[in-house]
Amino acid sequence: MAELSDVYFVDGVRTPFGRAGEKGMYAQTRADDLVVKAMVGLMDRNEEVPKDRVDDVAIAATSQTGDQGLTLGRSTAILAGLPQSVPGLAIERMCAGAMTSVTTMGASIGVGMYDVAIAGGVEHMGRHPIGANADPNPRFVAERLVDPEALNMGVTAERIHDRFPHLTKERADRFGMLSQQKVQAAYEAGRIQPDLVPVSVQSADGAFGLATEDEGRRPETTLQGLAELKTPFRPHGRVTAGTASPLTDGATISLLAGGQAVTELGLAPKMRMVSFAFSGVQPEIMGIGPIPSTEKALAKAGLSIEDIGLFELNEAFAVQVLSFLDHFGIDDDDPRVNQWGGAIALGHPLAASGVRLMIQLAAQFAERPDVRYGLTAMCVGLGQGGSVLWENPNYTGKKKRK
Repeated sequence: MAELSDVYFVDGVRTPFGRAGEKGMYAQTRADDLVVKAMVGLMDRNEEVPKDRVDDVAIAATSQTGDQGLTLGRSTAILAGLPQSVPGLAIERMCAGAMTSVTTMGASIGVGMYDVAIAGGVEHMGRHPIGANADPNPRFVAERLVDPEALNMGVTAERIHDRFPHLTKERADRFGMLSQQKVQAAYEAGRIQPDLVPVSVQSADGAFGLATEDEGRRPETTLQGLAELKTPFRPHGRVTAGTASPLTDGATISLLAGGQAVTELGLAPKMRMVSFAFSGVQPEIMGIGPIPSTEKALAKAGLSIEDIGLFELNEAFAVQVLSFLDHFGIDDDDPRVNQWGGAIALGHPLAASGVRLMIQLAAQFAERPDVRYGLTAMCVGLGQGGSVLWENPNYTGKKKRK
């Protein structure tokens, strides 16, 4: 008889993230091949897990068409060499796709239906721009259910600035600059690279290369440079390319397991899932979505925001993260938040980003036995938020030495 189980994040890897478009390093690479490369890298790194023990594979993509279609979880599992006995599915929750892959597989493990699962996401925004293959129902506009501009994420970010005037452009610019600097510092310290799976790439002229680092970083960013950037979403607006995540291609993948499988296979989990929640908000200001989803996840866990020692918040836009921090009374430059930078510098390949947050939190947990709980959270298109709370298995209860 199936029994309730703890849910563990055993490991996670990702491809380097590339700039979307013809000049990006993945312009000639298929989206499903990015998933396959990451999945092979994950299983190679976890050889103690027999491939036939994987109960299911969930892969998310926002635009489920072309090389991101055909039930990605199943097709990529076959291409990655998993036994044909391993099933798979595709998931779509826009930016929270990979996060939903993890919570869906995690819930299945938690109720004892699965022992081991793979969860991740991919987005090739160069080939599949957000909304390009969608046909929104005309009732959204005709019945004024959703403002047409709610599908323009940059406009929704401008509206957060409107609603909260104290979240100024200057604060957003500073947050964007610090994200670039923190990512560069993490790279120089060798913290990002261990969880990247190199990808063979080909340029438009046929030359082969190897993608080993995230392509979109701009460590030379300054406040003066950011102040001079155009505001593409509104004349004299406050959101710029320097305070928004760039269009990005990439894939992420994670290995999840239940308590019995962890013991049986001798695994060393990096995190334990404590709780998760998703919430809906007005689509026109979708960026505030992680606030109610985090409140729900905290309530489910019987925790408060003060219990969280590390935050990995997706930087869709700087103002979106600032609104979250402001709501919970956290300083803009609190050292617990996005220690190694975020999507403004690394990129945000929509459905892939949730697992990137988890990969970085897991690596930080390993360095911080003084921290017990961490949060991964993100805003989601059409007015949603997603949050997952994690516990650090390395926690000792001893405070970090200064």
